[in-house]
Amino acid sequence: MGDDERIMTVFLVLLIPLLLMVFALLMERLERRLKTATVSEADVQEFLDTAKPEEVNTFIREGWTKAFAKFRLRRRPRLRRRQKDNGKNSPGASPEPNL
Repeated sequence: MGDDERIMTVFLVLLIPLLLMVFALLMERLERRLKTATVSEADVQEFLDTAKPEEVNTFIREGWTKAFAKFRLRRRPRLRRRQKDNGKNSPGASPEPNL
């Protein structure tokens, strides 16, 4: 009986720290994935206000990440135009030559 108890004690002393380290590593990976998948409240509101039916269907079928990726792809040209317009109207911007 004495040998079995010693073996079990050594086994538990070695096994428990290893299990805790593995658990901590797995939780860190999960946390990192959750942080990158997080979006702001303003992004969600904008998506819900202006999303097309295809994007809403993608959201229902495939989840937030793919739906928001499609939404961003659709909005990208509009964002570039808005940035260009803001650059033209800002003070110090050089006027475009008239041809």
